[in-house]
Amino acid sequence: MRNPYRRDRPQSPGKLRAPVEVLENGVQNLLPEDVNETEVIAKFHGDVASVAQDLQAEVEILSQGYAIFTIDKNKISNLYFYPQIEHLELPKSLYIASPVNLASSCIPPVQSPVGYNLSGAGVIVAIIDAGIDYTHPDFRNEDGTSRILYLWDQTGEGTPPAGFTAGAEYTQEQLNAALRAPNPLAVINCKDPTGHGTAVAGIAAGNGRGNDGQNIGVATEASLIVVKVGIKGYQAFTRTTELMRAVRYIIDIARNLNMPVVINMSFGMNNGSHRGDSLFETYLTAMSDEWKTSFVIPTGNEGAAGHHYHGQIATNQVEEIDFFTAPGIEEFYISFWKNFADSLSAEIIFPTGESSGIIRINNQVKNIRMGNLVLTIIYGQPSHYAISQEIFFLVRATDSTVKAGLWKLRIIAGRIVDGDFKMWLPTLEQVTDETYFSNPTSEDTMTIPSTAYKMIRVAGYNDRVGNVAEFSGKGNANMALPNPDIAAPAVNILTTRVGGGYDAFTGTSMAAPFVTGSVALMMQWGIVNNNDPFLYGERVRAFLRLGASRLANISYPNPTSGYGALCLRETMAFLEQYKWGTSDIWL
Repeated sequence: MRNPYRRDRPQSPGKLRAPVEVLENGVQNLLPEDVNETEVIAKFHGDVASVAQDLQAEVEILSQGYAIFTIDKNKISNLYFYPQIEHLELPKSLYIASPVNLASSCIPPVQSPVGYNLSGAGVIVAIIDAGIDYTHPDFRNEDGTSRILYLWDQTGEGTPPAGFTAGAEYTQEQLNAALRAPNPLAVINCKDPTGHGTAVAGIAAGNGRGNDGQNIGVATEASLIVVKVGIKGYQAFTRTTELMRAVRYIIDIARNLNMPVVINMSFGMNNGSHRGDSLFETYLTAMSDEWKTSFVIPTGNEGAAGHHYHGQIATNQVEEIDFFTAPGIEEFYISFWKNFADSLSAEIIFPTGESSGIIRINNQVKNIRMGNLVLTIIYGQPSHYAISQEIFFLVRATDSTVKAGLWKLRIIAGRIVDGDFKMWLPTLEQVTDETYFSNPTSEDTMTIPSTAYKMIRVAGYNDRVGNVAEFSGKGNANMALPNPDIAAPAVNILTTRVGGGYDAFTGTSMAAPFVTGSVALMMQWGIVNNNDPFLYGERVRAFLRLGASRLANISYPNPTSGYGALCLRETMAFLEQYKWGTSDIWL
């Protein structure tokens, strides 16, 4: 049965991995039997090198307070006994938010020589994505040399960047040597298997050399850093740890080159509280304070997917939530969040009519076998970062696939203090548009990590009709919670494609790079041209909000488009008013 709440084109499924934050027990239940080592994200203080040595593990220190351990899965619980360890989190899987309009975003007047004459020169546009077609003319200078300063293929074989242990790094010099060869890909075999990264990069920074300047991006003279994220040897499997490494790599290069950087990250997942409190999200927030850095992240394509449910329950009440699963998926999860003070039990009714029995919510891991399916329930606890409790339901097929059809999740209330609960199914990219709640909630559909704090969160709209795209991830009526900052064009965007030429793409992933390129122009004006040396981070986000285009009959800010549609011309006009060194004192 097709999801009636999903009307844009269906997405292809991916192989799901579902690690969760509960580590003291149950990690073995979530990892394949043949996996002996796993990565763990750690929040720490003091000396963790000695911890790694004691446990015969490897540790990568990413920034002050954040590290990644590679450790025997049976030793994970031992980490809790070291006072240096403050919090732990297993990596989670992210998927590309897959599915020129410059004038609607007021960008041409800013690019024009008779306007601000900005091109992104002196600024780094960093693309963390599925790769890039580095041979495309739009990413080359007039003399044919590459605009890409560094390309790190985390999935490839070769020489990793200094301080990292996997993948292959290519410098601009190496890329130029490949481009001079008759067959560049025979020299550097780094491809974009989906075309997604190439499309994103073209919007943010394409220079139009592929069609004599008829289809240009935003920051046409920006320098590029590209990270093709993933596990070595795997093309379509990306974890939070890979993105964390990519961020560290990019910021270190930008600092060493003394260049401001804007990072575009078009990935998303539903496995979390959607409140910005996972270690992955707090790491991104912390890194936003490093160097002259801004992050741009789309809100995802879950707005009409039917993958979120928000309910309210009272003492001794029973609520039954129906949902459907698509044919052909091997596993899926429900990430269920509640107030820790509330006492609940649960029961799952399978499409066959069989019941899991009453599942008591307490601090343990349970496995229930039903035919070819294994239901794993992991009960989380509040941490010093998050007050809510997660109950994580994972259904996996031991052979073949999960039974498609109607499922029922019964919530059985005991003593209730608050009664509010929320739950999410995996994203479209993981389970297709045929997996959905029968009565979903459209709010709180922004994907993680757009929910992290200090990110520039970009919703998608159809600039041909002026409406927010129905697939665009939405925030919450409570504007104190994560919500979009701004909207940008996201429907049928003409941009660079793998192999040369241009093609149309749809999705919030196409909206984000309009903002990414705009931030690069702002940074050129402010930092490179010395009009505003502090124009990065939260200051950029504030001026984008201020200059946004707003309709008279709509209340702002709102959960769908934030403060309005991107209008770079107006943002620049406000920047002129607050220009550094004028009579106005703003420090």
